[in-house]
Amino acid sequence: MNQEASPSPVSGTPTIVFVHGAWADNSGWTAVMKSLMADGFEMVGISNPLRGPAFDAAYVASLANTIPGPVLLVGHSYGGAVITAAGPQIPNAVGLVYVAGFAPDEGESIQALADAGQPTLLGPALRPVPVVAGDAAAELFVDRASFHEVFCGDLSDEDAAVLAAIQRPANAAGFGEPFGPVAWKTLPSWYAIATADNTIGTENLRFMAQRAGSVTVDIDASHVVMISQPEAIADLVRTAVGSLA
Repeated sequence: MNQEASPSPVSGTPTIVFVHGAWADNSGWTAVMKSLMADGFEMVGISNPLRGPAFDAAYVASLANTIPGPVLLVGHSYGGAVITAAGPQIPNAVGLVYVAGFAPDEGESIQALADAGQPTLLGPALRPVPVVAGDAAAELFVDRASFHEVFCGDLSDEDAAVLAAIQRPANAAGFGEPFGPVAWKTLPSWYAIATADNTIGTENLRFMAQRAGSVTVDIDASHVVMISQPEAIADLVRTAVGSLA
C-alpha cells in the first residue's frame, strides 16, 4: 500500500468495476468475470470511450457513482490510466487493481511515461487513420500484421487475428494529456505484472507498480494477461477484496 493511503470509511464487499484499455473491449474480461461470478461477486464492466484520460475518467466515474456501496476499480492497459484518474472522483472507491496497466503520476502523460521508459514494440506498430467525425486528432490502431507479437503473443494465431480485427481505435491526442490527481496516492493497489509484455513493457510495469506502492504478482503472460491467464487475475482480485474486508 502506498504510504499516503488512508483507510476508506466505506465498508462491505465491493462491487468490482472492470475498465478495458485501448484497442480492446469488455470481452477481454469474460473469463475473469465468469470465475468471480461463481463466487457471488457483484461486477460491472464499463465500456471505455477511448477519447482521452479526462473524458474517459469522468465517464467511468459517473457510472461507478451510481453503484451503491464500495467499489473496487480494475483496469487493464490504458484502462489503468483511466481508473487512476477516475478514483479521486468516486467517493466510494476503496482500491485499485492494475492488470498490466498504466499508473501515471500527477502532471504526467502516458506518452511521457512511454518515452521515459524502456522501448517496446507498440510505438512502431501504431497506425493513424483519418479523423473520426467530431474528434480533433487522428485515431490510432495497432497494425494488424504486428498485433499478435505486440499485444497478445501467448494467444493462438486465430484468437490474435480476431482481436486484431475487432480492436477499437484510441484518440491520439489523449496520450499526451497530463493527469490531475491520481488515485494510487490515496487508495491501496494491487498490480499484475505480465512478464512477457511487449506493449507497455515489463520493466515499465514494475516501475509504475513500485512507485504506487502496489502489492504485485508476476504472471507469465503477454499484455492480455486477463485473457491468457484469467484465473491468475481472478485470484488477484480475490486477494484485493479479501484485503479490503
